[in-house]
Amino acid sequence: MSAQRLSPTPSDARAVPAALLRGQRSGFWAVAFAFLIVMAVATLPSPLYGLYRTRDHLSAFTVTVVFAIFAGGTIGALFSVRFIVVRVGRRGAMLGAVATMMASAGLLAAWKALPGLLIGRLITGVAVGLAAGTAITYLIELRVRANPSASPGRARNIGTAVTVGGLGVGPLIGGCLAEWVNDPLTVPYLLFVALGAVALVGLATAPETGAPSPQGSSRAGGSSRSIRLLAPGALATLTSFSANGLFAGLSGLILATTLHHPSHALSGVALFLVFASGVASQLATNGLPASRVFVLGTISMLIGLALLVTAVRLSTPSLALFLISGGLIGAGTGAVFKGTTGLVLEASAPESRLALTSDLLIALYVGLSIPVIGAGVALDQGASAPDTVLGFAIFVGLGVAGAGALLGHGLKRAQRPA
Repeated sequence: MSAQRLSPTPSDARAVPAALLRGQRSGFWAVAFAFLIVMAVATLPSPLYGLYRTRDHLSAFTVTVVFAIFAGGTIGALFSVRFIVVRVGRRGAMLGAVATMMASAGLLAAWKALPGLLIGRLITGVAVGLAAGTAITYLIELRVRANPSASPGRARNIGTAVTVGGLGVGPLIGGCLAEWVNDPLTVPYLLFVALGAVALVGLATAPETGAPSPQGSSRAGGSSRSIRLLAPGALATLTSFSANGLFAGLSGLILATTLHHPSHALSGVALFLVFASGVASQLATNGLPASRVFVLGTISMLIGLALLVTAVRLSTPSLALFLISGGLIGAGTGAVFKGTTGLVLEASAPESRLALTSDLLIALYVGLSIPVIGAGVALDQGASAPDTVLGFAIFVGLGVAGAGALLGHGLKRAQRPA
């Protein structure tokens, strides 16, 4: 009898791989969900800053400092994540990201004074950097393990869509709760503590895909072709997300003062529209080569910037044109990010993807930060919102066009025989 139990049957042999396959697939979606909620917390307070300003009499410059501290935490974590993953693995890094996000959300719910806001956003930035620097590579590896013959492109596209989409989910939830709940500076954060607990349970069942070697995690680990594309790709990511940062940083103020629509829900919906348009453009361009996606994104972004300037400088500023411009800017940014990520990662060896992804994401958060910080300084010095939009739109538009030209030149160089 015992011999019979110890001898595997053909059905047992088939059942083990099937169970492993289910684990890889469920782990994939658990990682995607965890990544989504961490990215959402990155932008969750955006519609809430008006409430902080009113309650604590914060200046535009102080809110800029809050954002700068968040960006600093994110960028610092992105610089460090490749070394953390070597020690704790990709699942460990994602578990740490979610746990850190829960700690920051709990702190922000409990300690609403300015020091609590500053410390909470710094910790949030660390969580976002850990998740963003790990998740896309983790998703690709889980996809390949589940189906070794599958292209990693679908997993990469889902990862980039979650990156952009999560940034839109946060302000939508924050804005709607701010409009309709009794304690808008507590409830949104507690909601994400609960979602984080769900994410931790899912991640605990996700398989580890193995940490890269220290050599593979270094900056120099990519092929010569991917290194040639990294610098212009990072610059393109930086400038494209500067367009998103311009809209995200000024939309609440413009809605309240220029367009006379001070609704927190509308502010959240406007930001959701920007980032949701980015996801839509990524999904709509699935069949196109990365280089064409990049070009289409650049065109959409430039048109969106022109419409944004027009919307706020008309004799009667237009809410409809303002929202359309946000949609075009978001769609363009999403397409550019997808295009640059595809071009760089397709040219890279698997062991160097983590480092290259982190480099692109560092550029993303620097890009988001520049207009927010710069606009905060300009407004604090007395500039009007329409004039600030005009100045930064010219700066960002020239940057986007220049980055596109540099990336095109980098592609031609990379395609030459060695």
